[in-house]
Amino acid sequence: MTSADSLPLADPVLADLLTGRLALVEERLRDAVTQADTLVDDASRHLVNAGGKRLRPLLTLLAAELGDGSRREAIDAAVVVELTHLASLYHDDVMDSAPLRRGAPAAHEVWGNQVAILTGDLLFARASLTVAGLGPEAVRIQASTFERLCLGQLHETIGPRPGEDPIAHYRQVLADKTASLIATSARLGAMFAGCAPDVVSTVMRFGEKIGVAFQLADDVIDLTSDGTTTGKTPGTDLREHVPTMPVLLLRELAAGPSGTAADRDLVTLLDSDLSSDPALAQAVAALRRHDVVERTRQQATALAHEAVAELDPLPDGAAKDALVSFAATLVDRAS
Repeated sequence: MTSADSLPLADPVLADLLTGRLALVEERLRDAVTQADTLVDDASRHLVNAGGKRLRPLLTLLAAELGDGSRREAIDAAVVVELTHLASLYHDDVMDSAPLRRGAPAAHEVWGNQVAILTGDLLFARASLTVAGLGPEAVRIQASTFERLCLGQLHETIGPRPGEDPIAHYRQVLADKTASLIATSARLGAMFAGCAPDVVSTVMRFGEKIGVAFQLADDVIDLTSDGTTTGKTPGTDLREHVPTMPVLLLRELAAGPSGTAADRDLVTLLDSDLSSDPALAQAVAALRRHDVVERTRQQATALAHEAVAELDPLPDGAAKDALVSFAATLVDRAS
């Protein structure tokens, strides 16, 4: 789990400060998902109670330390980004038919697809209520981010257009579906801490790059983890034939002059019926052994280095060091 405690922060004062503020965010999240109706209340609390990395609110609070991180608005912004993220998970799990989320049954497995989708909508509404208190600019940013989240999911669902590079298409999906909210997390934190516009722009660029790196690392973890790291069944994306970077790299290799018969056989295996657990385990094990997994890990690491380089204009200090640690922690999970 990513938290202030798990980050290798050199400054113990900052670590204690962030831990206290994250606890406040957690309290606010539980208040925000409380509903009057018993069924809706249980469904709304489901993912909050399951825990999670809380990396988006953590990034908001870290970015706020570049200015006045004690402002109430920074806490509100941290609550907004996590509510938005939680809402999107209810929808994502329905679309991906994911059986588990954070080690617990996905909401649609407990209450069905319709309740899960509507619960996600309710959490989006609660995020909107919170962001409205931050003013028109925050509302505009939230709406723009939500648009990108939807576009990312749509483009993933529809797939690349004829003639479009599938890998470039996938990178854009990751930028919209994952990186947009991570960039907004950093942006709102810096903005509501009173940082100058150039600082806000800097952390936004950092967030965009680290967001894509984070998802590429997740692509690796989905194949190399036993499921305890992610709380999800390994290979869920393979079973649902959802594109990931290792699979796209394999397809590109197998279709090219350097592709081997073994590469093409592996593509055939991945395209087969993976609904049974033994078939899925065989596919995961075979792909795990291929060097496309290491190539994906290298892409994640290279992007994380680019993200850290974006921080060069920031003044040295505990906040900048913490952002560097944040980037390293996200990608090191795939090592």
